Amino acid sequence: MSRSLLKSTGLVGLMTLLSRVLGLVREIMLASKFGAGGGMDAFLVALMIPNFGRRMFAEGAFSQAFVPVFTEVKTTGSHDDARDMVAVVAGTLGGVLSVITVLGCMAAPLLVWAFASGFAVDPDKAALSAQLLRWTFPYLMFISLTSMAGGVLNAYGHFGVPAFTPVILNVCLIASAFIDSGSVQALAWAVFAAGILQFLFQWPSLLRLRLLPRPRWGWRDPRVRRIVSLMVPVLIGSSVAQISLLLNTNLSTHLGDGPVSWLYYANRLMEFPLGIFSIAIGTAILPTLSAQHALRSTEDFSATLDWSLRLMLVIGLPAAVGMVVLAGPLVATVYGYGRFQASDITMTAYALWAYGVGFIGFSLIKVLTPGFYARQNTRQPVRYAMIGLAVGMTVSVILFVLARHYDVAFGHVGLAASTSITAWVNAMLLLRRLRRDAVYLPGIAWRRFGLQLLAANLVLALVAFSFAGAPQWWSEASAAMRALRSAALIGAGIFVYFGTLAMTGVRPRHFRRQVVAQ
Repeated sequence: MSRSLLKSTGLVGLMTLLSRVLGLVREIMLASKFGAGGGMDAFLVALMIPNFGRRMFAEGAFSQAFVPVFTEVKTTGSHDDARDMVAVVAGTLGGVLSVITVLGCMAAPLLVWAFASGFAVDPDKAALSAQLLRWTFPYLMFISLTSMAGGVLNAYGHFGVPAFTPVILNVCLIASAFIDSGSVQALAWAVFAAGILQFLFQWPSLLRLRLLPRPRWGWRDPRVRRIVSLMVPVLIGSSVAQISLLLNTNLSTHLGDGPVSWLYYANRLMEFPLGIFSIAIGTAILPTLSAQHALRSTEDFSATLDWSLRLMLVIGLPAAVGMVVLAGPLVATVYGYGRFQASDITMTAYALWAYGVGFIGFSLIKVLTPGFYARQNTRQPVRYAMIGLAVGMTVSVILFVLARHYDVAFGHVGLAASTSITAWVNAMLLLRRLRRDAVYLPGIAWRRFGLQLLAANLVLALVAFSFAGAPQWWSEASAAMRALRSAALIGAGIFVYFGTLAMTGVRPRHFRRQVVAQ
């Protein structure tokens, strides 16, 4: 079982890596063409609003509720039952999303005010954001349908196509630079086109599985009602998490031109390893956990969670260390070109420090929540998300008030730090509950494994800090020199990290067997 999970995780990770690499190319293009000024802030808000709905609904409530129910129908029923469920869910979901899309486009100025009230002092920026939002908002409908199709494919063990699909958005945004390199309007057009293309890209795979039936409305269908009943608490939980993002984005719009972009660019660097490793693991294990729960295989369920946590930590911890120790060099290498100035590099690096501290917290949430949703337990994660939000919002408001009072130039860092605190509180509560309910029973040798990870990451941090160099060098060096030195630092870090793990006894076979060390 662990071998197939490792293969699935690797495939998702590889496809996600391609998407994230193109995503970095996209961010380099955005930073170079538009910098971190008012126009870029306006586009990022217009992009953030449908992404808010995507994370809350498509990748949050709907995906986590649909996959377990569909997997159960697929596991215990016939292929015709699965096909009929796809038809009903697609028709109902598409109908609801069509109404939401029309309302969202009509209410674009109100949505901009809700997400970026600081734009009110600049009517031109607010109007530009609303104009862009009318093009980007339909992306929510198409990406939600894409998420449903991806959930179906994942349930059948087809992980490659859904994992590759996000590449399309990056390609469209990169191509927009050649359509009109001077206007953020082209970026909004690219988002609209990407939503349609991502949805259509799933169709051939569904057709080969005979799972592309004619959609039909079925609001009263028991399966739809069951998904909705599971979605409601997940939707609340996802909303809780996204409210934190909404609050911080709104607060950052009151800090002048730049903070929205600095937080965005730093967050994108943090999400690079998060998407490749943590989200890949969570995506791969959800169908497996759902099937194990349906078959009442409690020992395998716990073993799958244990395996996923070990794999996430062995890959995620060095990523977190790299973000903290090498924040300046990473930001300078990726973004420090064209209109992205030295001050933008510094401010974005500060934000990346704050996000890096919370990286493992974010990763734990991605790996642990499938342990609840696979059992169709959607209520407990909501409570923990609300507690984390309350703590994070309190910290966020306090730090924002202090930054405004003392006129701190890097007030946006406190907003990023509060997001990391929210993630850690949420993750620890999830882990404690899984342990308390005996759903997750840690495997053997965790203490030794922890010491092995500690030693390897300490060596990694020492090497990275010793050879990182002065910040001024990274601001003044050419693009080629930055890239070469960054590649050398990352290569040396990988070598010493995995070399230290090997010296302390960690072997790849331990993860295939779900045992790290004896």
